[in-house]
Amino acid sequence: MDATLIIAVALVLGAYLLGSVSSAIIVCRLMGLPDPRTQGSNNPGATNVLRIGGTKAKPAAGITLAGDMLKGVLPMLVAHAFGAAPMTLALVGISAFGGHLFPVFFGFRGGKGVATALGVQFGLYWPIGAVTAGIWLFTAKVLRISSLSALVSMALAPVVVWLFWPEPTLVGMQLVLTGLLFLRHRSNIRKLLRGEEGRIDARAKP
Repeated sequence: MDATLIIAVALVLGAYLLGSVSSAIIVCRLMGLPDPRTQGSNNPGATNVLRIGGTKAKPAAGITLAGDMLKGVLPMLVAHAFGAAPMTLALVGISAFGGHLFPVFFGFRGGKGVATALGVQFGLYWPIGAVTAGIWLFTAKVLRISSLSALVSMALAPVVVWLFWPEPTLVGMQLVLTGLLFLRHRSNIRKLLRGEEGRIDARAKP
C-alpha cells in the first residue's frame, strides 16, 4: 500500500478515535458531577455541563469546551504537519466531528458538535475559526439564544471557508459539518420555531 495512503488512513482513523473521547462525560466523572447524558438536556456538551454542574459549573464547562475544541484542532494540525492534501484534510475534519457526534467509546451517543466544528475550523486555518466564532459571539450578544447563534454561525461557515480557502473539497467538508450540526439541533430548531428556546441569560430548567 502506498505510504501516502497509509498516512491518510491513519490520520482519518486517529481523528475519529480522538473525536470519540467525550470531554463532558470524562470531566463530569472526574469532578463528581452527574452523567450529562442523564441530566439536564441529556446532551454531553459544555452547555449542559454548565447547566448541571452546580458550584463547579463554570470550570467544568470551560474544561469541557476546551476539550471538545481540541478534538477538532489537534487532528487538523497533525494532518497539516504531514502535508495532507485537501481531500485528506476534509476527511480528517469530518472524522473528528463524526467521532464527537457518534463516539465509539460511549455507545455512539455524543454531543451536538458546535465546539468540535469550531476546533476543526481553527485547525484548518485559524482565520476561518476566528470569523466563525466572531459570528457566534455577535449573534449571541444580540439575540441571547445559544442554539440560534450556533446555527447562524455554522450556516455561514461554508461561505467563510470559501472566502479564506476556496477549495471545493474543504467547502464540501464544511457543508457536511453544517448539515450534521443542523440535524443534531432538530429539537432546538423546533423550539425556536415555537418561540420556546431558552435564552442565554435565562435560568436553565433541569
